Amino acid sequence: TTLKAAYAEVPELRNERDSNNELIASTLKYAETLEGTVRHTGLHACGVIIGKDDLIEHIPVCTSKDSDLLVTQYDGYQVESVGMLKMDFLGLKTLSIIKDAIRNVKESKGIDIDFNNIGLDDPETYELYSRGDTTGLFQFESPGMKKHLRNLKPNRFEDLIAMNALYRPGPMEYIPNYIARKHGLEKISYLVPEMEEDLKETYGITVYQEQVMRLSMKLAGFTRGEADSLRKAMGKKIKKMMDQLMEKFVEGCKKNNYDEKVILQIWADWEAFAQYAFNKSHSTCYAYVSFQTAYLKAHYPAEFMAAVLSRNFSDIKKIGFFMDECKRMGIQVLGPDVNESNVKFTVNKQGNIRFGLGAIKGVGESAVEMIIKERKAKGSFTDIYNFIERIDLHSVNRKNLEGLAAAGAFDCFPELKRSQYFLPSGNDAGFIESLIRYGNRIKSEQNSIQQSLFGDSHAETIMKPEPSPSEEWDLLEKINKEKELLGMYLTAHPLDRFRPEIHSLCNTDLYTLNNDLASLVGKDIVFPCIVKSFREGISQKNNKPFGNALLEDYTDTHQLGLWRNDFVNFRNFFSPGMSLMIKAGAENWETKDGRKGVSLRIKSIHLLTEVRDELIKQVNLKVNLNNLSNELVDGIKQFVAKPSKKTPGKQLKFMIVDNETNIKIDFFSRNQLIDISDEFFTFVAENDMEYFLN
Repeated sequence: TTLKAAYAEVPELRNERDSNNELIASTLKYAETLEGTVRHTGLHACGVIIGKDDLIEHIPVCTSKDSDLLVTQYDGYQVESVGMLKMDFLGLKTLSIIKDAIRNVKESKGIDIDFNNIGLDDPETYELYSRGDTTGLFQFESPGMKKHLRNLKPNRFEDLIAMNALYRPGPMEYIPNYIARKHGLEKISYLVPEMEEDLKETYGITVYQEQVMRLSMKLAGFTRGEADSLRKAMGKKIKKMMDQLMEKFVEGCKKNNYDEKVILQIWADWEAFAQYAFNKSHSTCYAYVSFQTAYLKAHYPAEFMAAVLSRNFSDIKKIGFFMDECKRMGIQVLGPDVNESNVKFTVNKQGNIRFGLGAIKGVGESAVEMIIKERKAKGSFTDIYNFIERIDLHSVNRKNLEGLAAAGAFDCFPELKRSQYFLPSGNDAGFIESLIRYGNRIKSEQNSIQQSLFGDSHAETIMKPEPSPSEEWDLLEKINKEKELLGMYLTAHPLDRFRPEIHSLCNTDLYTLNNDLASLVGKDIVFPCIVKSFREGISQKNNKPFGNALLEDYTDTHQLGLWRNDFVNFRNFFSPGMSLMIKAGAENWETKDGRKGVSLRIKSIHLLTEVRDELIKQVNLKVNLNNLSNELVDGIKQFVAKPSKKTPGKQLKFMIVDNETNIKIDFFSRNQLIDISDEFFTFVAENDMEYFLN
């Protein structure tokens, strides 16, 4: 619809154009002038034009700031009409993941995987799809897809092809029918018997462009060229071409004695199908790549997840997500280790994943490659002195060694704690500096020509530096170093010690605040966080103070602004390193000039270290009747609180559940309170009980 036509049909719009409001009138005037012009030139992400001669002989080309290649000035729809071939060469990170996983399998298990010799009937792979265990799998890892896969229980490659084509806007509504027909819960029917041959593989549902092409030839006598034109009209959504082909289709079907009512119904289905037409060849290629990732995950889970982590390392959200998936799969992600790590994530002999040395900030790639080369040539390092004696200290300098030590890469030498590497040793400022001096003296002695007649070296007489005695860093300092050097908390997370409080009292996270705050309008929001930084300033607009806090949790980071009363009332909570539980509300706002948005309004803030003592009044335990025993009761009794102002006891409630009869009975203790220490929650977890605090 053009503006000219709109003015003719909508008097209200025409009146606005002719009104005395200069802003509206001029806006509509300029809009009519600009209507139909090209807004901007775009560059296809992966489209490549191929011709038999130099392209400049056939189409106008120019250079582009976005590409080193020449770019055609013709629209993408026009280049084929002048004889050019347009191909889309899509680069997939998944292919690199598959390549890395195959290399990981070779290194960890000595097995060469050749997908050319692996059939498409592997039962373990289809079982993985049927469980919806598809996190990390190309095209099949969304929550909605997982739900459909669990219902479908695919057992053949054709099911994967169909699901890949159906799981997109439009055809998605046919997925329940596809599943029901596969399992015999819905009758499979065809408008005419001749359609069965082409639609049998998809249980009577039109899924692919190729099915429409074959049926148009069979029912209406279309030539291959006409069938391909129909495919193109559907794929490109060219209505004019569709209308022309409809006439030919109806005419051809009538010649073959098909009922006109049925013909029009078939075409109506195809017109609806044209809105989402997908070709089977495309879907097959995607499904095959997905099958390869699923095969690797089913048979070599650690090697596959190591490859996934390596290829997503720059995205901290994805790394955390995939590390959670490793934990769910029972695979540990271990810190860097000079005796096991390579440059990227790898799998050790125990089947767990090792962080790559190349991921440590401040440790250069040349230093990492030198360490790995030495280890592969002469075996593992026996202790820190052996390490220093063997490496090239020109390639591995003091900064590299400090990064390795703080990140835990020397934890394989248990005689030393991480903290000891950074304490004074002898006359040197730090133990690492003493180690470097020691290593240089060893190498100088080894290279000296002043050796005895028998070639004996005096290296053994050089004294090894002694580290200063020290306690290990506390957990918080250790994990903060990991966060600084690895980009994430690895040994633990600062919020881990507050899991019971977070589990019971919090109802959202920072990822949701960043991506779906509008859905929380009108609700009480409670979320945990760590304060990473806090900045104060004076607003230039009204000369009033404000604060800006950078918060972090398990899922994301979030910028929280403190204005007016929020700044006055809560600024003291936002010291870097503080762990907070914030209760807030999401509110809509709109400015006088029409701008709209949603913002957080803080209602209260508590230090997470104080929530357990100040806010928790009651502990609710859910116990399975089959697990109830005298030993369990005696175990709970050991946590009965001794009266104290320092550790006030909490009321204890039980829900005893019989899963066989689904009967639930509530009990509570009248005269004994419980001490909810960390040991208590460990005991609850070990005895398979559920809990809730309030």
